[in-house]
Amino acid sequence: MAAVQGGIVDTVDKKDIKAEPSEDGIGNNNNNGNDNRMLSPSPSSSSSSGNNNNNNTAAAATVDQQTLVAVLQFLKKNKLNDSVEILRREAGLPEDSLDIKGTVDAATLLNRVTVSASAAAQPQVKDSAGEDQPDVNVVLSAYSQQGDPALYQAYYSGLKRFIESVLDCHRAELSQVFYPLFVHMYLELVYNNHENEAKAFFQKFSGDQECYYEDDLRVLSSLTKKEHMRGNETLLDFRTSKFVLRISRDSYQLLKRHLQERQNNQIWNIIQEHLYIDIFDGMPRSKSQIDAMSGSLAGEAKREANKAKVYYGLLKEPEIELPLDDEDEEAENEEGKPKKKKPKKDSMGSKSKKQDPNAPIQTRIPLPELKDSDKLDKIMYMKEATKRIRLGPDALPSICFYSFLNAYQGLTGVDVTDDSSLIAGGFADSTVRVWSVTPKKLRKVKSAADLNLIDKESDDVLERIMDEKTSSESKILHGHSGPVYGVSFSPDRNYLLSSSEDGTVRLWSLQTFTCLVGYKGHNYPVWDVSFSPHGYYFVSGGHDRVARLWATDHYQPLRIFSGHLADVTCTRFHPNSNYIATGSSDRTIRMWDVLNGNCVRIFTGHKGPIHALDFSPSGKFLASGATDSRVLLWDIGHGLMVGELKGHTDTVYTLKFSRDGEILASGSMDNTVRLWDATKAFDDLETDDFTAATGHIHLQDNSQELILGTYMSKSTPVVHLHFTRRNLLLAAGAYNP
Repeated sequence: MAAVQGGIVDTVDKKDIKAEPSEDGIGNNNNNGNDNRMLSPSPSSSSSSGNNNNNNTAAAATVDQQTLVAVLQFLKKNKLNDSVEILRREAGLPEDSLDIKGTVDAATLLNRVTVSASAAAQPQVKDSAGEDQPDVNVVLSAYSQQGDPALYQAYYSGLKRFIESVLDCHRAELSQVFYPLFVHMYLELVYNNHENEAKAFFQKFSGDQECYYEDDLRVLSSLTKKEHMRGNETLLDFRTSKFVLRISRDSYQLLKRHLQERQNNQIWNIIQEHLYIDIFDGMPRSKSQIDAMSGSLAGEAKREANKAKVYYGLLKEPEIELPLDDEDEEAENEEGKPKKKKPKKDSMGSKSKKQDPNAPIQTRIPLPELKDSDKLDKIMYMKEATKRIRLGPDALPSICFYSFLNAYQGLTGVDVTDDSSLIAGGFADSTVRVWSVTPKKLRKVKSAADLNLIDKESDDVLERIMDEKTSSESKILHGHSGPVYGVSFSPDRNYLLSSSEDGTVRLWSLQTFTCLVGYKGHNYPVWDVSFSPHGYYFVSGGHDRVARLWATDHYQPLRIFSGHLADVTCTRFHPNSNYIATGSSDRTIRMWDVLNGNCVRIFTGHKGPIHALDFSPSGKFLASGATDSRVLLWDIGHGLMVGELKGHTDTVYTLKFSRDGEILASGSMDNTVRLWDATKAFDDLETDDFTAATGHIHLQDNSQELILGTYMSKSTPVVHLHFTRRNLLLAAGAYNP
């Protein structure tokens, strides 16, 4: 798999195009052909532009051919005949093309290349509407045209009075306009050196904004001079990402009519330039419906962003025969009849042989082949599964809590192996520590000299290569030069990943307890790292706002997932390894396709940075937790929020579904573990609601019905949760005296 810059790639297949809403003057969806009036003249060309475009296209093609021929002539002049022939064939040019008269000479070609290079030297960024935006200097120039600064307060107050006077059903939707208008009007005043007017505007209206924008407003308040705006990340976020508002057609018509009557070009220009209004037909949304979806740095996600097909089903399990264990054989010998457990095992095997209709094809992305040791582990897993406790409201799991006492090094991340035999912690003193939580101690492989003396044909060769002298209950791994924020075990328990403030991800061998590879790609702290459920691949996310997909045998990333407007704080692989979910400080969750790097889902609704993600075992649902103390549930197939769980009083830092998906456990900085009835949360969904024209369903406030239990620790924030193969819940955190 080659390295690919994977951003949001919009691909449109012509055969799938249906009667979608057309675009009005703001670049917004609009079905009404009579609604294309503009308050100010549109710079768009007249109906004759079609001919001009054809002429321009033909002229561009001629210039491109001339350039290509000039390149061929240059190569021929330097006697690079093989290159000439290859390039000519690939371009489909005739053999006599080098004799074409009137081609571009070398000086003209060089000049053209120089001009192109200078244009390319200016960094380009894409906004959420897919428009190319230039670098920060040109970004700032967008605020150069403005009206009388003394009237800004009057403009804003007038719109505010109008929105407060409309019917309740429209007021909630139109109120969404306040925040982005406030931001851009303030920035216009600052950029044009109206410092006093800007301060007065901020003081008068900043208190009217929603509470979840507090952090953004705090940053905004520090931008009081034009010089402060240069190179400011927050400004670039506001400018290069159009703020998305989802508004019903009736509400939009009200707003448009009001601005036309008042001839309020100042506000209209800002709406045109900086907002993307996603118009839908149907009843306006209620305040509660809007509040559930709002809160992200760039507004809600466009409905188109969540319409891509997602193969959320599970991959077909390999066919492995499950041998009978000793207990089963004895039972058969005594009674002469098969034991009751045996049908269970057969059903496990037959379940894995069925192909999930929503699953991707097995070869969609290359996955590592199963080794013999992996097959043995699968057999062990299936045996454990037959003894798994069936959880539910009447059968809650036991919880075993691992408290890290005297963790003066500062515990920053925890992970547990799939078979629950090892636990690892990342610490602020740059170390990674690994413990055995079974009686079996940790041992290193013997030295090369000692390994030569071992009989390689013996049955217990794997046992003989381990050095008993090195056995201990824990090991310390040194290598990072900054706090370690994320740790992740490989599925086969042979490797451990760690991510650090030093900008690197390290791969450690759990046979030798040494660092095998240091992966360098992030330029800033790496907040999280996660192994794929199938091994080989892993994903990292950091302060540089991107997530990177890696393979253990490549020192460079295979994919770069770019699109978040702030730090990528947490990462998680889908159970089928074809998708990755990332949570960010921009208060959005994005799902990425591993195959092509495309963003296939954008979920908005959290009011603070996201710190926890977990997919349900079926792969159909995603749970997320954030600093807003809420747990949100998402349906991946339909791309919609389907549940909200309230109860925690501090940041939700970790989430975990039970092995069968019946229960969701959440751990928080409020020192509690809470158990939720996941089965009831998802079974109560009305599937008809998914086809609503608004693209949103009404959320029931049924948290009290869904909560099954709350378990307090004495003074230990919960950093990690893990269900064992038999559904015992393990929790971990550092005691905070």
